[in-house]
Amino acid sequence: MTDLHPQLRDNVRLLGELLGMSIAEHQGSAFLEKVEAIRLAAKEDRLRKGDASPGLLSILRELNDEDLLPVTRAFNQFLNLANIAEQYHGIRRHQDVCDIENMCDNLSAVIIKLKKKGLSRSQIFDAICDLRMEFVLTAHPTEVTRRTLIIKYEAIANLLARLDQYDLTEEEREEIVSQLRIRVAEAWHTDEIRTDRPTAVEESKWGFAVVENSLWQAIPAFFRRMDVALQHELGEVLPITSSPVQFASWMGGDRDGNPNVTAKVTQEVLLLARWMAADLYLRDIKNLRNQLSMWQANAELVAVVGETHEPYRVILAGLRDRLEATRRWTERSLEHFARSGQTTSLPEPEASVLLDINELMRPLQLCYESLRETGQMTIANGQLLDTLRRVACFGLTLVKLDIRQDAERHEEALSEITNYLGLGNYREWDEQTRQAFLLRELTGKRPLIPRQWSASPSVQEVLDTCAVIAQQPDATFGPYIISMAGQPSDVLAVILLLRESGMAEAMPIVPLFETLEDLKHAPAAINALFQMPWYKQYCQGKQQVMIGYSDSAKDAGQMMAAWAQYQAQEALVEVAEQHDVRLTLFHGRGGTVGRGGGPANRAILSQPPGSVGGNFRITEQGEMIRFKFGLPRVAVQNLQIYTTAVLEATLTPPLKPKPEWRATMDWLTQRSLQSYREMVRKHPDFVAYFRASTPEQELGKLALGSRPAKRKAGGGVESLRAIPWIFAWTQNRLMLPAWLGADTALKAALEEGKGTVLQDMLHNWPFFKTHIDMLEMVLSKADPRIARYYDELLVPASLRGLGKQLRHRLKAAVVIVNTLKGQHELLTDNPVFNHSMKIRNPYTDPLHYLQAELLRRDRATGEGHPELVERALKVTMAGIAAGMRNTG
Repeated sequence: MTDLHPQLRDNVRLLGELLGMSIAEHQGSAFLEKVEAIRLAAKEDRLRKGDASPGLLSILRELNDEDLLPVTRAFNQFLNLANIAEQYHGIRRHQDVCDIENMCDNLSAVIIKLKKKGLSRSQIFDAICDLRMEFVLTAHPTEVTRRTLIIKYEAIANLLARLDQYDLTEEEREEIVSQLRIRVAEAWHTDEIRTDRPTAVEESKWGFAVVENSLWQAIPAFFRRMDVALQHELGEVLPITSSPVQFASWMGGDRDGNPNVTAKVTQEVLLLARWMAADLYLRDIKNLRNQLSMWQANAELVAVVGETHEPYRVILAGLRDRLEATRRWTERSLEHFARSGQTTSLPEPEASVLLDINELMRPLQLCYESLRETGQMTIANGQLLDTLRRVACFGLTLVKLDIRQDAERHEEALSEITNYLGLGNYREWDEQTRQAFLLRELTGKRPLIPRQWSASPSVQEVLDTCAVIAQQPDATFGPYIISMAGQPSDVLAVILLLRESGMAEAMPIVPLFETLEDLKHAPAAINALFQMPWYKQYCQGKQQVMIGYSDSAKDAGQMMAAWAQYQAQEALVEVAEQHDVRLTLFHGRGGTVGRGGGPANRAILSQPPGSVGGNFRITEQGEMIRFKFGLPRVAVQNLQIYTTAVLEATLTPPLKPKPEWRATMDWLTQRSLQSYREMVRKHPDFVAYFRASTPEQELGKLALGSRPAKRKAGGGVESLRAIPWIFAWTQNRLMLPAWLGADTALKAALEEGKGTVLQDMLHNWPFFKTHIDMLEMVLSKADPRIARYYDELLVPASLRGLGKQLRHRLKAAVVIVNTLKGQHELLTDNPVFNHSMKIRNPYTDPLHYLQAELLRRDRATGEGHPELVERALKVTMAGIAAGMRNTG
């Protein structure tokens, strides 16, 4: 077993000691000794086989109600501090690596590799300039950590970085440790659980804070590194107006199943984004005016500003004034909006307000070109270039706002309209009738919606959203995404509703295919769209299609879903090529394997050949936004990982899978699908067992986000969103969504002599290898002993047989994966992650045992102190999520 890196171990120990000081100061040394006794007992418990250690359980059961909350908080805080140390160590380790050939996220290394494969310098450079990667920040409710604590954790990470300086004096080191102690104490004395759900606007503000506090610094730093690599390997630099990286957001735009996201919310979020963008640029411009005091300028700049001793300051002063005017206008608009609540009657912007990105970009370009032409290249390539890079990336709105809505809501709107007009019920028409009607209206000249007509509240909300979209400048929005899309009419319906609301531009409309049946039908639906001359002209040779990962996995099991997603992407690429359309696949991935998560570079490099093609769009949600983009240096590192993987997948895509691999995957997935659905959909005791053995019912107590946990009120597992579905199984460590079905299929394959072809797939097919590696990683997090303890405390005797069956299957899945990979224990080829989990277990295990007991008390009426029990229960949920490094 590989030990933790000494520096990481030292940081974990230091933060743990500082936390211990805070606990002892607040709760007393006797309490700290109790916490340490629990930790040591949990460590010893890990060495046992069979049931949980009686010593550990005895200590936990003897805790009085007053101790429950501080004990759970102690272990939760340690796990969060361990995460900070690991996140920072990822940066440090990246900086320490010297072997460029082994750095998967190093652009120079990838360019060298591509040149060795025969690609020319111009091919590589053109591909880099043509890259389009977009990261979509979503408000999916999986971030359990409060924003106020995230800020404190960021401060701790920055102090660890300062502690890393090699030339510190002893006094300087002591001062940094003292500051660390203060920050750790602040975290200990801060309630880690939100008492109220954030509003949709508050979620958006959190997204803007990620840009302000991290990405604003990370983007220019990332492009500087890219330019160094390009200059060194290709003799080129990236054009200043080019930005392979863009950011978008669903926060304030995703109304699918979330009644809290309204047209008014969207309007407010758009104004706040413009204000924040203007404010951030204003800070840049003021700094640039202080710096650019030079007098030499080229003729073009002089022609704009006239004869002056400080031409750069003059042109930047004009830009400063326009940014201030933009900020004032958004403030007035927000005040007017707050008073009136009207989304379509904002104050008219004065002429000086910036509404076109070129009005911001062009003066900065003039300064840049002038400095270069007058021999001041060092100055040009300083902060001025950083600001230009930010403008190219963030535009005037900071992030483009996507709109997402369920196809059923558009169908409802059109049904009301057609019924009112006496045309029949749109909802009852077949697909061909719908298409004919929609195309007739789209090519006609008269308005469809009558002026005097009063819509129902739900339909009016759809129309109000379309009106907000129509009145905004074109660059404000990303695409309009249609959830549960299934037919071409779903796309045409949105275009018609936008046109009726005054939308003149051709907004990209993106169907989202989520369930197994939707994925299978996706290529035919897109092909039918492209066969319509009107739509082919509308999309102008470009089309996005979104692939849903979480709902398809919940619907069909992880193995079947992964194969369906792969095949859908292959077929969509073929359809796009046939119609000469540039396709961008939008990946709706989450943080967990059950939602399409996992190492980004591995996921990208295992995509079907031709499916990347220089374009890559992906959702980043919940805690993964913090883990990937929460610190500037972490963000730079992750942007490099994505860039190199997308570049490599574009220029050297993997080979097409062999026919026998396809046949084997078909064979496997039919069995995995049948096994998964027989358990989840057909077993008479499954739903009752799920709700008894996991905290699924109690998840609603956590104020994670503005969106409800279920798409519709009532219903069973089928109505539950994928996030709480996965969150619940993570909490009791059964991790069922990621392996159920795959266990049966792989076992059958080995028993029927398919081991040779499986080995061939494992070693030569990136898709299959990535799938098995992700399965292995999840199985390493599973723990049948802990799952059994939940059953013993929470599950009625009549249902425990099902739990025993599932734990037996879990253990068998571990044996199967080890057999496939030719190893004796999981994660043999990933010792760092393996050891990290083993280090966490003595802190995570007590939270599991406590959670089971707290669930028992919470479900029992009149036992103990309900408020204390509920608070402690919430903390265990957050702590286990921290220990597992993800929630949903």
